[in-house]
Amino acid sequence: MADQLARNLISRVLPKGMEISHFSVLNHLCHVQDERSPAQLADTFHVTRGAMTNTLSKLEWAGHVHIRPDWDDARRKFVSISPAGKAARDAAVAAITPLIGDVVQKIGEDRMRAVLPVLREIRQRLEGE
Repeated sequence: MADQLARNLISRVLPKGMEISHFSVLNHLCHVQDERSPAQLADTFHVTRGAMTNTLSKLEWAGHVHIRPDWDDARRKFVSISPAGKAARDAAVAAITPLIGDVVQKIGEDRMRAVLPVLREIRQRLEGE
């Protein structure tokens, strides 16, 4: 339930036309600062390759990612974030940050710091299955 409520809240403040899946991919590409194949991204986000292809198509149409063929294997592609994608990701972070800050303030920094290791461990154990 907490996940659903958080997703709804975040979805409402994202820049027009951006979905959480779009933000997630852009954020990931910003952090890795390298190209990724659609298959690698699908594995990272635990979604089907078809779902990732759909997300990447929308991001490419918006000008937020560049998709190029693999020069060694024409069947593969590589995805990188564009300058417009970085700007869109930064705008999304700027919109989300006050929401997160408000939640942290209401719950308390100490309590948030205490729960984060537990949430990380839950994620790690679920990823291992």
